[in-house]
Amino acid sequence: MPICQAAYQNNLGQVWQWVREDGNCINVQDGFNGDTPLICACRRGHLRIVSFLLRRNADVNLKNQKQRTCLHYAVKKRFTFFDYLLIILLMPVLLIGYFLMVSKTKQNESLVRMLLNAGAEVNAIDCYGCTALHYACKMKNQTLIPLLLEAHADPMIKNKHGESSLDIARRLKFSQIELLLRKAS
Repeated sequence: MPICQAAYQNNLGQVWQWVREDGNCINVQDGFNGDTPLICACRRGHLRIVSFLLRRNADVNLKNQKQRTCLHYAVKKRFTFFDYLLIILLMPVLLIGYFLMVSKTKQNESLVRMLLNAGAEVNAIDCYGCTALHYACKMKNQTLIPLLLEAHADPMIKNKHGESSLDIARRLKFSQIELLLRKAS
């Protein structure tokens, strides 16, 4: 779908135009993998498009073919190769690289917070039985885990491999997160 492509490519003008022409396209799912415009924007961390779609009542809990919601993708979002390259190149220059890294992390945090505030189902499971918390633990994401727990993410839900978020934290020897998860369970 063209609106999904526009959301993925961070083309707010194009997304706005599609929505203006047809308000029903806001929750349309592409034929390739069932992504909605919101999922596409979350995959790439495009905050302005996510915000625009949420203000127009995009459904935060629609799932694609992998049974993932936009929250799964927001949590799974990693730095791109280009981000890492910029961070490495700019690190020696007045710590600009460090600030860039902090800024990208804050963007991701804002994205997840936005989705949770819009009513994203924090314990939604995908085709592997994983919740957003499973992915946050796999990525050792210290900034997102407390946000998810605050929204009542359940650290005891087991995925298809029989592993809970707590098990993942234990396996990866991530003791700070393990303590947080224990307190929450």
